[in-house]
Amino acid sequence: MSLHDELNAVLHRLDDLAAKVERLERAAAAAPPARPPAGAPPGMVTVPETPYDGALWTDADDEGLGRPPGPARPGPRGRRAP
Repeated sequence: MSLHDELNAVLHRLDDLAAKVERLERAAAAAPPARPPAGAPPGMVTVPETPYDGALWTDADDEGLGRPPGPARPGPRGRRAP
């Protein structure tokens, strides 16, 4: 396939995508508003300001949350986390 043919194919697919997005937008505008599931509490839910029980986190994985508290551990030379 030549570059010109590939570009024409991409433009054709973009036109198809734009038409489908327009169709979805019209369908979404005509649809009734979504309702919350049955049994869901109405409005906002109040979150207490009291600290969480530490026992909730005893078996939690710390991956991705930074290093655990305590003294710094040496890492690879020349590499630092952002």
